[in-house]
Amino acid sequence: MHSSNDQAILIIDDDHELSQMLQAYLQGMGYTVSVAQDGKAGLQAATTEHFDLILLDVMMPEMDGFDVLKHLRVTHTTPVLMLTARGDDYDRILGLELGADDYLPKPFNHRELAARIKAIFRRLALTQHTQTQQDLQVNGILLSSARQQVEVNGTPLTLTGTEFAILQLMMTQPGQLVSKQEISQRALGKKLMAFDRSIDMHVSNLRKKMAAVASDDKIKTIRGSGYLLRTAS
Repeated sequence: MHSSNDQAILIIDDDHELSQMLQAYLQGMGYTVSVAQDGKAGLQAATTEHFDLILLDVMMPEMDGFDVLKHLRVTHTTPVLMLTARGDDYDRILGLELGADDYLPKPFNHRELAARIKAIFRRLALTQHTQTQQDLQVNGILLSSARQQVEVNGTPLTLTGTEFAILQLMMTQPGQLVSKQEISQRALGKKLMAFDRSIDMHVSNLRKKMAAVASDDKIKTIRGSGYLLRTAS
């Protein structure tokens, strides 16, 4: 298997030239990089081999990026960075709703891609670093850092890595406002960008998953500021 500093990335994109360019660029940064040229092959690779991150293009023949992500999220929480057409807000929102960790509009700058990849790996390192901490328990939610598991009222929830990191951060400060800036820096590992809706989408997904097993809304939105985890229903 891969050593801890030898992170494996899978690129799923039907643009042959771009994929080869990205592969060479990311390998130059020390990552192990595999390429799948279509959605079906990509899903097969993503579910049978180990990857630390998947770069997933939206527009592909046969099986598009959204279908790949839908199928992948049934069994795997591997971080996914979606590559979307510039200016298509709908694509980005749908990608985040389906459990993508972040998105980058095409065409993009290679340095921006590298920064996003590093941010995702930083976030993974942050959650793994806190694994030594004891379990957190607030208002019927039990979060185990060591096992990377969450239960609400005794029912296990399947969360993406980003959702887990956001919930973990809020559970360390129950009943207190956690600003979007703090969530972005500490849970996502990157600075908050203007007009970035991704935190709202991740929190909305988290809410939906909790609402499926609990009758009370455990997260309160503080308009324009951030979120607060309620300490009692």
